[in-house]
Amino acid sequence: MTPLILSACVLFLALAGAPLFAVILAAAMIGFYFAEIPLTVITVEVYRLVDTPLLLALPLFTFAGYVLAESNLSTKLVKLTQALLGWLPGGLAVVAFVTCAFFTAFTGASGVTIVALGALLFPALVRAGYPEKFSLGLVTTSGSLGLLLAPSLPLIIYGVIVQQMDLPKPFAMRELFLAGLLPALLMILMLTIYSVWSNRDLGLSHKKFSKAEVWAAWIDMRWEIPLPFLVLGGIYSGIFAVSEAAAVAALYILVIETLVLREVKLSKLFSITVDAMVMVGGILLILGVSLAFTNYLIDAQIPQYLFTSTQSFITNKYTFLILLNLLLLALGAILDIFSALVIMVPLIVPLALGFGVDPVHLGIIFLANMQIGYFTPPIGMNLFIASYRFKRPIMELYSATLPFMIVLLSALLLITYFPELSLILLDR
Repeated sequence: MTPLILSACVLFLALAGAPLFAVILAAAMIGFYFAEIPLTVITVEVYRLVDTPLLLALPLFTFAGYVLAESNLSTKLVKLTQALLGWLPGGLAVVAFVTCAFFTAFTGASGVTIVALGALLFPALVRAGYPEKFSLGLVTTSGSLGLLLAPSLPLIIYGVIVQQMDLPKPFAMRELFLAGLLPALLMILMLTIYSVWSNRDLGLSHKKFSKAEVWAAWIDMRWEIPLPFLVLGGIYSGIFAVSEAAAVAALYILVIETLVLREVKLSKLFSITVDAMVMVGGILLILGVSLAFTNYLIDAQIPQYLFTSTQSFITNKYTFLILLNLLLLALGAILDIFSALVIMVPLIVPLALGFGVDPVHLGIIFLANMQIGYFTPPIGMNLFIASYRFKRPIMELYSATLPFMIVLLSALLLITYFPELSLILLDR
Protein backbone atom coordinates (compact mmCIF):
# COMPACT_ATOMS: atom_id res chain seq x y z
CA MET A 1 0.00 0.00 0.00
CA THR A 2 2.82 2.41 0.90
CA PRO A 3 4.40 2.47 -2.59
CA LEU A 4 1.00 3.23 -4.13
CA ILE A 5 0.38 6.13 -1.73
CA LEU A 6 3.90 7.41 -2.28
CA SER A 7 3.58 7.22 -6.06
CA ALA A 8 0.17 8.92 -6.07
CA CYS A 9 1.34 11.82 -3.88
CA VAL A 10 4.50 12.37 -5.91
CA LEU A 11 2.58 12.20 -9.19
CA PHE A 12 0.02 14.72 -7.93
CA LEU A 13 2.74 17.18 -6.88
CA ALA A 14 4.58 16.79 -10.18
CA LEU A 15 1.42 17.31 -12.25
CA ALA A 16 0.51 20.32 -10.11
CA GLY A 17 3.79 21.94 -11.15
CA ALA A 18 5.57 21.80 -7.80
CA PRO A 19 9.33 22.52 -7.81
CA LEU A 20 11.56 19.49 -8.19
CA PHE A 21 12.98 19.75 -4.67
CA ALA A 22 9.45 19.79 -3.23
CA VAL A 23 8.49 16.66 -5.16
CA ILE A 24 11.60 14.78 -4.03
CA LEU A 25 11.27 16.02 -0.42
CA ALA A 26 7.64 14.97 -0.28
CA ALA A 27 8.54 11.51 -1.59
CA ALA A 28 11.27 11.16 1.03
CA MET A 29 9.06 12.37 3.91
CA ILE A 30 6.15 10.08 2.96
CA GLY A 31 8.51 7.13 2.56
CA PHE A 32 10.22 7.67 5.91
CA TYR A 33 6.87 8.27 7.65
CA PHE A 34 5.38 4.97 6.53
CA ALA A 35 8.65 3.20 7.31
CA GLU A 36 8.42 4.67 10.84
CA ILE A 37 11.81 6.37 10.51
CA PRO A 38 12.18 9.81 12.20
CA LEU A 39 12.06 12.65 9.68
CA THR A 40 15.15 14.14 11.32
CA VAL A 41 17.12 11.79 9.06
CA ILE A 42 16.47 14.29 6.25
CA THR A 43 18.23 17.12 8.12
CA VAL A 44 21.09 14.74 8.88
CA GLU A 45 21.52 14.05 5.16
CA VAL A 46 21.45 17.76 4.32
CA TYR A 47 24.13 18.40 6.94
CA ARG A 48 26.21 15.52 5.58
CA LEU A 49 26.06 17.09 2.14
CA VAL A 50 27.06 20.52 3.43
CA ASP A 51 29.95 18.93 5.30
CA THR A 52 31.37 17.48 2.05
CA PRO A 53 34.68 19.26 1.21
CA LEU A 54 34.19 18.71 -2.51
CA LEU A 55 31.00 20.74 -2.43
CA LEU A 56 33.02 23.93 -1.99
CA ALA A 57 33.99 23.66 -5.64
CA LEU A 58 30.41 24.03 -6.84
CA PRO A 59 29.68 27.69 -5.89
CA LEU A 60 33.24 28.78 -6.69
CA PHE A 61 33.30 27.30 -10.20
CA THR A 62 29.76 28.56 -10.81
CA PHE A 63 30.73 32.09 -9.82
CA ALA A 64 33.84 31.92 -12.00
CA GLY A 65 31.75 30.73 -14.96
CA TYR A 66 29.20 33.52 -14.56
CA VAL A 67 31.96 36.15 -14.49
CA LEU A 68 33.57 34.67 -17.62
CA ALA A 69 30.21 34.64 -19.40
CA GLU A 70 29.91 38.41 -18.77
CA SER A 71 33.40 39.16 -20.08
CA ASN A 72 34.67 39.33 -23.67
CA LEU A 73 36.14 35.84 -23.43
CA SER A 74 33.90 34.44 -26.18
CA THR A 75 35.15 36.94 -28.78
CA LYS A 76 38.80 36.55 -27.83
CA LEU A 77 38.54 32.75 -27.69
CA VAL A 78 37.13 32.56 -31.22
CA LYS A 79 39.86 34.91 -32.46
CA LEU A 80 42.65 32.84 -30.90
CA THR A 81 41.37 29.43 -32.01
CA GLN A 82 40.77 30.73 -35.53
CA ALA A 83 44.32 32.04 -35.71
CA LEU A 84 45.71 28.71 -34.46
CA LEU A 85 43.41 26.28 -36.29
CA GLY A 86 41.79 28.25 -39.11
CA TRP A 87 44.36 27.06 -41.68
CA LEU A 88 43.33 23.40 -41.30
CA PRO A 89 40.89 21.74 -43.74
CA GLY A 90 37.52 22.51 -42.21
CA GLY A 91 39.43 24.82 -39.88
CA LEU A 92 36.51 27.03 -38.92
CA ALA A 93 34.45 23.97 -37.96
CA VAL A 94 37.33 22.81 -35.76
CA VAL A 95 37.44 26.30 -34.25
CA ALA A 96 33.74 26.06 -33.41
CA PHE A 97 34.05 22.66 -31.75
CA VAL A 98 37.12 23.54 -29.68
CA THR A 99 35.85 26.98 -28.68
CA CYS A 100 32.42 25.76 -27.64
CA ALA A 101 33.84 22.82 -25.68
CA PHE A 102 36.19 25.05 -23.72
CA PHE A 103 33.55 27.72 -23.09
CA THR A 104 30.92 25.20 -21.93
CA ALA A 105 33.41 23.42 -19.65
CA PHE A 106 34.20 26.64 -17.78
CA THR A 107 30.79 28.33 -17.81
CA GLY A 108 28.85 25.13 -17.16
CA ALA A 109 25.94 26.20 -19.35
CA SER A 110 25.26 24.82 -22.82
CA GLY A 111 22.58 27.38 -23.61
CA VAL A 112 24.91 30.26 -22.70
CA THR A 113 27.46 28.90 -25.18
CA ILE A 114 24.95 28.98 -28.02
CA VAL A 115 23.85 32.51 -27.16
CA ALA A 116 27.36 33.90 -26.53
CA LEU A 117 29.27 32.17 -29.33
CA GLY A 118 26.47 31.63 -31.82
CA ALA A 119 26.44 35.28 -32.85
CA LEU A 120 30.14 35.01 -33.71
CA LEU A 121 30.41 31.52 -35.18
CA PHE A 122 27.23 31.17 -37.26
CA PRO A 123 27.81 34.24 -39.50
CA ALA A 124 31.53 33.39 -39.75
CA LEU A 125 30.76 29.85 -40.95
CA VAL A 126 28.29 31.11 -43.56
CA ARG A 127 30.73 33.79 -44.79
CA ALA A 128 33.44 31.13 -45.10
CA GLY A 129 31.26 29.18 -47.54
CA TYR A 130 29.68 26.56 -45.29
CA PRO A 131 26.01 25.83 -46.07
CA GLU A 132 23.58 27.58 -43.76
CA LYS A 133 21.92 24.32 -42.71
CA PHE A 134 25.29 22.74 -41.84
CA SER A 135 26.37 25.85 -39.90
CA LEU A 136 23.13 25.92 -37.96
CA GLY A 137 23.45 22.25 -36.97
CA LEU A 138 27.11 22.65 -36.05
CA VAL A 139 26.57 25.61 -33.72
CA THR A 140 23.53 24.00 -32.07
CA THR A 141 25.25 20.68 -31.37
CA SER A 142 28.55 22.28 -30.35
CA GLY A 143 26.83 24.07 -27.49
CA SER A 144 26.82 20.96 -25.32
CA LEU A 145 30.41 19.89 -26.05
CA GLY A 146 32.48 20.33 -22.94
CA LEU A 147 30.18 18.62 -20.42
CA LEU A 148 32.78 15.86 -20.13
CA LEU A 149 35.65 18.31 -19.58
CA ALA A 150 36.72 19.68 -16.21
CA PRO A 151 35.58 21.77 -14.44
CA SER A 152 32.10 21.10 -15.86
CA LEU A 153 29.42 21.48 -13.17
CA PRO A 154 27.56 18.28 -14.15
CA LEU A 155 30.81 16.32 -13.68
CA ILE A 156 31.21 17.78 -10.20
CA ILE A 157 27.58 17.10 -9.26
CA TYR A 158 27.79 13.49 -10.44
CA GLY A 159 30.90 13.07 -8.32
CA VAL A 160 29.24 14.61 -5.25
CA ILE A 161 26.14 12.37 -5.55
CA VAL A 162 28.03 9.12 -6.13
CA GLN A 163 30.62 9.78 -3.44
CA GLN A 164 27.81 9.90 -0.88
CA MET A 165 26.94 6.32 -1.79
CA ASP A 166 28.56 3.20 -0.40
CA LEU A 167 30.77 2.16 -3.31
CA PRO A 168 32.90 -1.00 -3.22
CA LYS A 169 35.61 0.92 -5.06
CA PRO A 170 35.43 4.70 -4.39
CA PHE A 171 36.95 7.25 -6.77
CA ALA A 172 38.42 10.72 -6.44
CA MET A 173 37.08 13.69 -8.39
CA ARG A 174 40.45 13.95 -10.14
CA GLU A 175 39.83 10.48 -11.62
CA LEU A 176 36.44 11.58 -12.94
CA PHE A 177 38.02 14.65 -14.56
CA LEU A 178 40.70 12.50 -16.22
CA ALA A 179 38.12 9.99 -17.41
CA GLY A 180 36.31 12.62 -19.47
CA LEU A 181 39.35 13.73 -21.49
CA LEU A 182 39.59 11.02 -24.16
CA PRO A 183 35.82 10.62 -24.70
CA ALA A 184 35.48 14.40 -25.17
CA LEU A 185 38.41 14.45 -27.63
CA LEU A 186 36.89 11.48 -29.48
CA MET A 187 33.61 13.36 -29.96
CA ILE A 188 35.40 16.48 -31.21
CA LEU A 189 37.58 14.40 -33.57
CA MET A 190 34.62 12.50 -35.06
CA LEU A 191 32.66 15.72 -35.54
CA THR A 192 35.69 17.29 -37.22
CA ILE A 193 36.12 14.34 -39.61
CA TYR A 194 32.44 14.49 -40.53
CA SER A 195 32.62 18.27 -41.08
CA VAL A 196 35.62 17.97 -43.41
CA TRP A 197 34.11 15.03 -45.31
CA SER A 198 30.64 16.56 -45.74
CA ASN A 199 32.09 19.80 -47.17
CA ARG A 200 34.81 18.19 -49.31
CA ASP A 201 33.28 19.33 -52.61
CA LEU A 202 32.54 22.92 -51.69
CA GLY A 203 35.98 24.30 -52.43
CA LEU A 204 36.16 26.21 -49.18
CA SER A 205 38.93 28.74 -49.00
CA HIS A 206 41.62 27.95 -46.50
CA LYS A 207 42.97 30.65 -44.33
CA LYS A 208 46.75 30.97 -44.36
CA PHE A 209 48.57 30.51 -41.10
CA SER A 210 49.87 33.82 -39.81
CA LYS A 211 52.33 34.05 -36.94
CA ALA A 212 51.50 37.74 -36.56
CA GLU A 213 47.79 36.98 -36.22
CA VAL A 214 48.46 34.21 -33.69
CA TRP A 215 50.70 36.54 -31.69
CA ALA A 216 48.12 39.34 -31.73
CA ALA A 217 45.35 36.97 -30.58
CA TRP A 218 47.70 35.50 -27.96
CA ILE A 219 48.52 38.95 -26.58
CA ASP A 220 44.84 39.88 -26.53
CA MET A 221 44.09 36.80 -24.45
CA ARG A 222 47.34 36.73 -22.43
CA TRP A 223 45.56 37.03 -19.08
CA GLU A 224 42.99 34.26 -19.72
CA ILE A 225 45.40 31.72 -21.27
CA PRO A 226 47.04 30.72 -17.94
CA LEU A 227 43.62 29.83 -16.43
CA PRO A 228 43.19 26.25 -17.77
CA PHE A 229 46.86 25.47 -17.12
CA LEU A 230 46.58 26.83 -13.60
CA VAL A 231 43.34 25.05 -12.71
CA LEU A 232 43.54 21.80 -14.66
CA GLY A 233 47.30 21.47 -14.36
CA GLY A 234 46.98 21.92 -10.61
CA ILE A 235 44.24 19.27 -10.35
CA TYR A 236 45.83 16.67 -12.62
CA SER A 237 49.27 17.09 -11.07
CA GLY A 238 47.88 16.73 -7.57
CA ILE A 239 49.06 20.19 -6.45
CA PHE A 240 45.48 21.35 -5.86
CA ALA A 241 42.46 19.56 -4.54
CA VAL A 242 39.38 20.27 -6.65
CA SER A 243 37.98 22.69 -4.06
CA GLU A 244 41.33 24.51 -3.88
CA ALA A 245 41.49 24.74 -7.67
CA ALA A 246 37.99 26.24 -7.67
CA ALA A 247 39.05 28.90 -5.16
CA VAL A 248 42.14 29.73 -7.23
CA ALA A 249 40.05 29.95 -10.42
CA ALA A 250 37.42 32.20 -8.82
CA LEU A 251 40.01 34.57 -7.35
CA TYR A 252 42.08 34.69 -10.53
CA ILE A 253 39.08 35.37 -12.78
CA LEU A 254 37.67 37.98 -10.39
CA VAL A 255 40.93 39.93 -10.26
CA ILE A 256 41.67 39.67 -13.99
CA GLU A 257 38.22 40.49 -15.33
CA THR A 258 37.32 43.28 -12.88
CA LEU A 259 40.63 44.94 -11.97
CA VAL A 260 43.14 44.15 -14.74
CA LEU A 261 41.07 43.94 -17.95
CA ARG A 262 38.00 45.71 -16.52
CA GLU A 263 35.70 43.83 -18.90
CA VAL A 264 33.29 43.17 -16.03
CA LYS A 265 32.24 46.31 -14.18
CA LEU A 266 32.39 46.27 -10.41
CA SER A 267 28.84 47.62 -10.36
CA LYS A 268 27.64 44.42 -12.08
CA LEU A 269 29.50 42.12 -9.72
CA PHE A 270 26.70 42.04 -7.15
CA SER A 271 24.03 40.97 -9.67
CA ILE A 272 26.40 38.35 -11.15
CA THR A 273 27.04 36.95 -7.68
CA VAL A 274 23.32 36.85 -6.88
CA ASP A 275 22.50 35.03 -10.13
CA ALA A 276 25.30 32.50 -9.56
CA MET A 277 24.34 31.81 -5.96
CA VAL A 278 20.64 31.47 -6.78
CA MET A 279 21.59 28.72 -9.21
CA VAL A 280 23.90 27.09 -6.65
CA GLY A 281 21.25 27.34 -3.93
CA GLY A 282 18.75 25.57 -6.15
CA ILE A 283 21.22 22.81 -6.95
CA LEU A 284 22.18 22.34 -3.28
CA LEU A 285 18.56 22.21 -2.18
CA ILE A 286 17.77 19.55 -4.77
CA LEU A 287 20.95 17.62 -3.89
CA GLY A 288 20.18 17.65 -0.17
CA VAL A 289 16.64 16.31 -0.45
CA SER A 290 17.63 13.83 -3.19
CA LEU A 291 20.27 12.28 -0.93
CA ALA A 292 17.64 11.87 1.78
CA PHE A 293 15.36 10.22 -0.77
CA THR A 294 18.24 8.00 -1.87
CA ASN A 295 18.59 6.78 1.71
CA TYR A 296 14.91 5.90 1.76
CA LEU A 297 15.28 3.96 -1.49
CA ILE A 298 18.21 2.02 -0.03
CA ASP A 299 16.35 1.32 3.22
CA ALA A 300 13.36 0.11 1.21
CA GLN A 301 15.72 -2.03 -0.92
CA ILE A 302 14.39 -0.46 -4.13
CA PRO A 303 17.74 -0.72 -6.01
CA GLN A 304 18.02 -4.41 -5.07
CA TYR A 305 14.45 -4.96 -6.27
CA LEU A 306 15.17 -3.18 -9.56
CA PHE A 307 18.33 -5.24 -10.07
CA THR A 308 16.50 -8.49 -9.40
CA SER A 309 13.67 -7.46 -11.72
CA THR A 310 15.96 -6.39 -14.55
CA GLN A 311 17.89 -9.64 -14.36
CA SER A 312 14.79 -11.48 -15.56
CA PHE A 313 15.02 -9.84 -19.00
CA ILE A 314 18.54 -8.34 -19.06
CA THR A 315 21.09 -11.12 -19.13
CA ASN A 316 24.39 -9.31 -19.53
CA LYS A 317 26.19 -6.00 -19.11
CA TYR A 318 26.04 -5.07 -22.80
CA THR A 319 22.28 -5.35 -23.03
CA PHE A 320 22.00 -3.27 -19.87
CA LEU A 321 24.24 -0.57 -21.34
CA ILE A 322 22.31 -0.23 -24.59
CA LEU A 323 18.99 0.02 -22.70
CA LEU A 324 20.60 2.52 -20.35
CA ASN A 325 21.64 4.66 -23.31
CA LEU A 326 18.10 4.64 -24.70
CA LEU A 327 16.67 5.64 -21.31
CA LEU A 328 19.19 8.43 -20.76
CA LEU A 329 18.74 9.87 -24.25
CA ALA A 330 15.01 10.09 -23.61
CA LEU A 331 15.54 11.68 -20.21
CA GLY A 332 18.10 14.13 -21.62
CA ALA A 333 15.48 15.39 -24.06
CA ILE A 334 12.80 16.06 -21.42
CA LEU A 335 14.76 16.92 -18.24
CA ASP A 336 17.48 19.45 -17.54
CA ILE A 337 20.78 17.82 -16.73
CA PHE A 338 20.75 18.65 -13.02
CA SER A 339 17.29 17.13 -12.51
CA ALA A 340 18.32 14.02 -14.42
CA LEU A 341 21.43 13.65 -12.27
CA VAL A 342 19.71 13.88 -8.89
CA ILE A 343 16.74 11.71 -9.90
CA MET A 344 18.43 8.94 -11.88
CA VAL A 345 21.98 8.55 -10.53
CA PRO A 346 20.91 7.03 -7.15
CA LEU A 347 18.80 4.46 -9.02
CA ILE A 348 21.19 3.69 -11.85
CA VAL A 349 24.47 3.38 -9.92
CA PRO A 350 23.45 0.28 -7.88
CA LEU A 351 22.10 -1.36 -11.05
CA ALA A 352 25.29 -0.58 -12.97
CA LEU A 353 27.47 -1.93 -10.17
CA GLY A 354 25.42 -5.14 -10.22
CA PHE A 355 26.25 -5.58 -13.91
CA GLY A 356 29.94 -4.84 -13.37
CA VAL A 357 30.03 -1.26 -14.74
CA ASP A 358 32.65 0.98 -13.16
CA PRO A 359 31.02 4.09 -11.56
CA VAL A 360 33.55 6.39 -13.25
CA HIS A 361 32.77 4.88 -16.65
CA LEU A 362 29.06 5.14 -15.82
CA GLY A 363 29.45 8.88 -15.13
CA ILE A 364 31.00 9.46 -18.54
CA ILE A 365 28.25 7.42 -20.24
CA PHE A 366 25.60 9.37 -18.31
CA LEU A 367 26.95 12.81 -19.26
CA ALA A 368 27.66 11.81 -22.87
CA ASN A 369 23.98 10.88 -23.17
CA MET A 370 22.89 14.13 -21.54
CA GLN A 371 25.12 16.01 -23.98
CA ILE A 372 23.25 14.48 -26.92
CA GLY A 373 19.90 14.82 -25.13
CA TYR A 374 20.29 18.60 -25.22
CA PHE A 375 19.44 18.53 -28.93
CA THR A 376 17.34 15.35 -29.15
CA PRO A 377 13.89 15.96 -30.70
CA PRO A 378 11.22 16.80 -29.91
CA ILE A 379 12.03 18.95 -26.87
CA GLY A 380 15.82 19.09 -26.50
CA MET A 381 16.52 22.41 -24.78
CA ASN A 382 19.26 23.58 -27.16
CA LEU A 383 16.95 23.18 -30.15
CA PHE A 384 14.63 25.83 -28.76
CA ILE A 385 17.47 28.11 -27.65
CA ALA A 386 19.00 27.96 -31.14
CA SER A 387 15.60 28.42 -32.77
CA TYR A 388 15.08 31.62 -30.75
CA ARG A 389 18.69 32.83 -31.16
CA PHE A 390 18.91 32.35 -34.93
CA LYS A 391 15.21 32.99 -35.76
CA ARG A 392 14.73 29.60 -37.42
CA PRO A 393 11.75 27.21 -37.28
CA ILE A 394 12.19 24.33 -34.86
CA MET A 395 11.70 21.76 -37.66
CA GLU A 396 14.69 23.26 -39.46
CA LEU A 397 16.75 22.72 -36.32
CA TYR A 398 15.62 19.07 -36.20
CA SER A 399 16.85 18.52 -39.74
CA ALA A 400 20.09 20.49 -39.29
CA THR A 401 21.21 18.66 -36.16
CA LEU A 402 20.36 15.12 -37.31
CA PRO A 403 23.72 14.34 -39.06
CA PHE A 404 25.67 15.61 -36.05
CA MET A 405 23.50 13.53 -33.74
CA ILE A 406 24.29 10.38 -35.75
CA VAL A 407 28.02 11.12 -35.44
CA LEU A 408 27.77 11.67 -31.69
CA LEU A 409 25.63 8.56 -31.23
CA SER A 410 28.40 6.59 -32.95
CA ALA A 411 30.90 8.14 -30.53
CA LEU A 412 28.56 7.26 -27.65
CA LEU A 413 28.56 3.59 -28.66
CA LEU A 414 32.37 3.58 -28.65
CA ILE A 415 32.46 5.29 -25.24
CA THR A 416 29.88 2.83 -23.87
CA TYR A 417 31.37 -0.43 -25.13
CA PHE A 418 35.04 0.47 -24.84
CA PRO A 419 35.44 1.48 -21.18
CA GLU A 420 39.19 1.81 -21.78
CA LEU A 421 38.49 5.20 -23.37
CA SER A 422 37.36 6.43 -19.96
CA LEU A 423 39.57 4.35 -17.68
CA ILE A 424 42.90 4.02 -19.50
CA LEU A 425 44.36 7.09 -17.75
CA LEU A 426 43.25 5.79 -14.33
CA ASP A 427 44.52 3.11 -12.01
CA ARG A 428 41.23 1.20 -11.62
